[in-house]
Amino acid sequence: MTRHPLPYAVNLSILFTELPLLERPAAAAAAGFGAVEFWWPFPTATPADAEVDAFVAAIERAGVQLIGLNLFAGDMPAGDRGLVSWPGREQEFADGVAAAARIGGRLGCPAFNALYGNRIEGGNAGAQDEVAIRNLGVAARVLGEIGGTVLIEPVSGIPAYPLRTAQDAVEVIDRVREAQGATNLGLLADLYHLSVNGDDLDKVIDGYGDRIAHVQIADAPGRHEPGTGDLDIFRYLDRIADTGYRGHVAAEYIPSGASADSFGWLHAHL
Repeated sequence: MTRHPLPYAVNLSILFTELPLLERPAAAAAAGFGAVEFWWPFPTATPADAEVDAFVAAIERAGVQLIGLNLFAGDMPAGDRGLVSWPGREQEFADGVAAAARIGGRLGCPAFNALYGNRIEGGNAGAQDEVAIRNLGVAARVLGEIGGTVLIEPVSGIPAYPLRTAQDAVEVIDRVREAQGATNLGLLADLYHLSVNGDDLDKVIDGYGDRIAHVQIADAPGRHEPGTGDLDIFRYLDRIADTGYRGHVAAEYIPSGASADSFGWLHAHL
């Protein structure tokens, strides 16, 4: 039993994929979740009004809260991991931010994950980083108008993705604050990604606990539900709660079986 139980959410871009996307919010509610998050749920940065309306309506019908939304990140199945640092796609990034703000404003979504983007082979890393700082300044301003926080996430499994540790992400956050004056950026602490990349999670919590704006969990190795690997997930969540974090903890794992059958850990730790 956790000493400081935090509210849980479920990521509906990786769980309940047995169902069509617009049926997943209702399935999450039936499984006992009051909050959900999504990766960008549309194939382009500029979804049609009808697509947005259908997405918003599905969440509202289910009676769940959208607590996290990824910004448009390119072609994820093909390996893209964000447009933030991708020169030449600044307008597309800005269009995606504007669309996310419209959705977030309608649903009261507080947090938006801005995947940094892969290094471009043969490109100039410094130039990419300069693009990223400007783009994140744009995102912070636009999403700040609806009370949103921009999340910066270290990611594993993609060698070309340059943000691998909590320190990498916090350095970007600090650069945006210094260059753009933006204060509504925070660290997305995905315990799976950080652990797989070799970060010491206790040191991350000690050093950056006050920078954590969102938390995601999956066990390691495997990226399946808690209890299938070696991570002492709930001890880390206790420690994060001790820092004063009171946001949601999002289940972002690949279920080892049917999604609805993968929540034994949740009932054991509430």
